[in-house]
Amino acid sequence: MKPIKSTDYSIYFNADAYQNLNSYIFNNKIDTIFVLADENTNTYCLPIFKTKISKDISVKTILIKSGEINKNITTCVNVWKKLTELEADRKSLVINIGGGMVTDLGGFVASTFKRGIKFINIPTTLLSMVDASVGSKTGVDLDNLKNLVGLFSNPEMVLIDTSYLKTLPERELKSGVAEIIKYGVTFDAELLDKIEHDKWKNSEDLDAIIYQSIQIKNKVVLEDYKETGLRKVLNYGHTVGHAIESYYLDHPDLKRLLHGEAIAIGMVVEGYISNQQYGFPQNKLETLKQYILKTYGKVTIDKKHYASILELMKHDKKNIKGTVRYILLKDIADFIIDGEASLASVIEGLEYYSK
Repeated sequence: MKPIKSTDYSIYFNADAYQNLNSYIFNNKIDTIFVLADENTNTYCLPIFKTKISKDISVKTILIKSGEINKNITTCVNVWKKLTELEADRKSLVINIGGGMVTDLGGFVASTFKRGIKFINIPTTLLSMVDASVGSKTGVDLDNLKNLVGLFSNPEMVLIDTSYLKTLPERELKSGVAEIIKYGVTFDAELLDKIEHDKWKNSEDLDAIIYQSIQIKNKVVLEDYKETGLRKVLNYGHTVGHAIESYYLDHPDLKRLLHGEAIAIGMVVEGYISNQQYGFPQNKLETLKQYILKTYGKVTIDKKHYASILELMKHDKKNIKGTVRYILLKDIADFIIDGEASLASVIEGLEYYSK
């Protein structure tokens, strides 16, 4: 697969990825790399990674706890302290190996340590490969509010090695599929058709689907790097989905939702609003809903939680002057940016998902 050129860095695939990494390490005379990983990637991915890099490189591993609940400033402080303890300097290189939580937090830590040191991302989940690999977003959550603190910062490169996907539980793999559904609904009917026919379950087809998804996101990001217009469309399903994810994250008595599982619900709800306000075709909405229910199962959202979920939506980054904004649809690949909807419409959408 050819490299994909993004904003001042390139995304490399499979065998080419490590060739380019080793060349970078050699050309920049790097003798030590600081690898950020969680307990899962430390066990399943780091051993693979170490076989792919030059034997002359010293690898110092910094471990963090997995899970969105640990994507916070407290974890950042611990990593900054560890970098200091390990004598990292402004010439150091951090390599973030993990899902979006690791690459988001690791990029933020590197970009702010000593006013910025270089970093490389190696996403190991399907979700992070098709989403966090492009766009240069780094950041962490503030309390239970998603990605409220962060900055745009380019990595030196991103490496996509799809062999890491073999280490994932099926639930994690499905979580990544939700972001691909988003690309299909908003930009590419052919891609959506591949997903709805479960082509992603075949590894060869999945490689092509990942590449196609990255191309879509990269095209959008190159046109609108700072998310002032077109790039907002990549948040389809996220206004409602992030609020649901945050609510469940903040209530340990409820079943934990993965990011993609929450976004899948958000896509159905925002699809319903689109149907009511812009005539998004009923048959396409129903097909989307049924595929999401088949893939993820139904999450029981108690009506008594609706008010709290709606309140969390007020903190969405896309909001303008306190008004909640949505990505809404006229049809597949025909969207409205900064759409508005009444609270009653959102509640109706949640009811549509649930019934």
